[in-house]
Amino acid sequence: MQEQSILKKEMELGGRTLSIETGRVAKQANGSVLIRYGDTAVLVTSTMSKKPREGIDFLPLTVDYEERLYSVGKIPGGFIKREGRPSEKATLSARLIDRPLRPLFPKKLRNDIHVISTIMSVDQDNPPEITAMIGASSALTISDIPFDGPIAGVIVGRVDGEYVVNPTTSQAEKSDMHLVVAGTKDAIMMVEAGASQVPEDILMNAIFFGHDAIKEVIEFINSFHEEAAKMNLVSSKIELEEENETDLMDVVSEVANKKIKDAVRECIVNKYGKKKREDYLDSIRDEIIEYYSEEYPDSEDEIIKIIKDIEKREIRLSILNDHIRVDGRALNEVRPINVEVGLLPRTHGCGLFTRGETQVLSSVTLGAVSEEQILDGLGAEATKRFMHHYNFPPYSVGETKPLRSPGRREIGHGALAERALEPVIPSENDFPYTVRIVSEVLESNGSTSMGSVCGSCLGLMDAGVPISDPVAGVAMGLVKEDANFGVLTDIQGLEDHMGDMDFKVAGTEKGVTALQMDIKISGIDRDILKQALSQATEGRMHILNKMKEVIDEPRRELSPYAPRIIRTYIEPEKIRDVIGPGGKTIKKIIEETGVEVDIEDDGRVFIAAVNPEAGKKAEEIIKQLTEEVKTGQMYDGKVTKVTDFGAFVEVVPGILGMPGKEGLVHISQLAHNRVNKVEDVVSEGDEIQVKSIGYDNMGRLKLSKKEAMPPPPPEDNQEESSNGKKQKDNNNNNKKFTQHKPGPKRNNNQ
Repeated sequence: MQEQSILKKEMELGGRTLSIETGRVAKQANGSVLIRYGDTAVLVTSTMSKKPREGIDFLPLTVDYEERLYSVGKIPGGFIKREGRPSEKATLSARLIDRPLRPLFPKKLRNDIHVISTIMSVDQDNPPEITAMIGASSALTISDIPFDGPIAGVIVGRVDGEYVVNPTTSQAEKSDMHLVVAGTKDAIMMVEAGASQVPEDILMNAIFFGHDAIKEVIEFINSFHEEAAKMNLVSSKIELEEENETDLMDVVSEVANKKIKDAVRECIVNKYGKKKREDYLDSIRDEIIEYYSEEYPDSEDEIIKIIKDIEKREIRLSILNDHIRVDGRALNEVRPINVEVGLLPRTHGCGLFTRGETQVLSSVTLGAVSEEQILDGLGAEATKRFMHHYNFPPYSVGETKPLRSPGRREIGHGALAERALEPVIPSENDFPYTVRIVSEVLESNGSTSMGSVCGSCLGLMDAGVPISDPVAGVAMGLVKEDANFGVLTDIQGLEDHMGDMDFKVAGTEKGVTALQMDIKISGIDRDILKQALSQATEGRMHILNKMKEVIDEPRRELSPYAPRIIRTYIEPEKIRDVIGPGGKTIKKIIEETGVEVDIEDDGRVFIAAVNPEAGKKAEEIIKQLTEEVKTGQMYDGKVTKVTDFGAFVEVVPGILGMPGKEGLVHISQLAHNRVNKVEDVVSEGDEIQVKSIGYDNMGRLKLSKKEAMPPPPPEDNQEESSNGKKQKDNNNNNKKFTQHKPGPKRNNNQ
């Protein structure tokens, strides 16, 4: 058997050991590494098809993030005991890895590339998504796949004012930001952040703090690649076939340059909207194709590509040289905004946000605590009580397409808006509801994710959710040629497609709550980032002011169709009394009142009821079921049974067909005087007042009628009464005699 050549190399990252190994497993892939960070272990493979895909003009790159529940010692829930479709976390992690990798492949590469990260062991203190990102970069670097890397990524937190690389679970709980930075040794490629209203300058410093750590990891990957090459564990990079150059570009440009330049100028001057601009440019494109159709009948696809390249160049030059955009706006100008709330009468709250030709309708639903989302994944969190879901139907861009379940883009945009709003959502103690928002994109021309942030914030305020501050978002763009650049506020779809950056910033007046940046070029520097953040702040404030003109704070009352939550508390040992055997009791409560009842292990009870009276009734039932008979307290009870030794009295009535609480009044406790027969004092069905006098050694309740009565006067028989009267008379006579007996006279002179 041939001896294996295995290379393993280690470094310190954030105070923990990061190790990369190759040559042991998955050797048939173009490149593979087993990467460990603490006890987190991920197998990352990269493969590429031998032949390019025909008839496409994009890079067919697929990045998959495969969660394995054995990595955290779990068996999948449900009936099918194997992993199925990716969780939301897995989808977001795959996007996180894809975004910094994609710009670094050759532009003309059309071979299918597949990067798979299989999560095999998870230590919650060491993030598997960052481990997988570094692993993907390493696997591509040592493979023969053309790749202009490596890249690396880290998470940056801030604890007690100090930046931390890859914070542990305990540090993350104290951190006011969760910022993921990825980049090459020279530039930042991707940023994704959630923050608790953190100022822009603090976030910018955090980004470059993370980039310093990234440089160390990239140096480590490069040294790993060098040692792997010495051990013949690395293949030479595949060289792409050069395309045969033709004179078609020069020929088409002779006619196309002027026609397209004039067409772009007309769009700018007349401020054409998306549809009119597309139709007009399409007509110019058709004219050019028709002009060359006879001379180049088989080159229509190539001519179209040349025309699109010229369109892109002219639009970019207008931005860089004239500082004006294709729709006539200035670089820092936000499109016209329209805001509405309360459009849908039966939802708990809704907001309609329109910015230019982008329109989003966000609807809010409030539910009971039990309706929170259960997470069956690799993370420490088990549930989620605030959810934002984003839908992008084809009619929003005037297209026909089959409707499918949400794709990676929908999941990613929904998660970004959720991250932006989460810092202002009240805690469960202050607002004991599960909150779900659904954003429907009704029209799309760029920045729909930020439109959903604005629409969702309006919907939350319309629903009466007591958010701490209003939130708005804006998408920034970039056009860069050498040292010349222009930063664009509130980009539309064409500027996103033809630009070099998509930079989304959401936040309040106090600071940033979410940030996402993707770069299509080799990266950006501090000056560009600083200007982008500054313009984003101006744009966000402008949008917030427009929103506040319609609604500036949450409504004081919830929708009449929203459930009212009643909170109460019972002793944890009393939970079984409310649940009942097999859940029988709680089911009866729900059937009787029509409410929802959630009971936490610590004794907190949440009653959700649209009808307030039904909620109060359920609360009374639960109170009655768990009421404790306290020693020394008086009760009005009903005699349920009479025996020779005493009477049983019900002091807490039964409810919903279940018995109440009763105790025994012993015959000795029925009256102050001796009772020969129980029936002489009480009968079955009598209503009497009793006092609780404790419990016997078997936990049975003891009651007393005697102690609930006032104390009796002294015993009064005939003889005692007569003797008492004689004695009283004698005393009176003595008093009379004493009063009339002459005494010495008072001498006033003394």
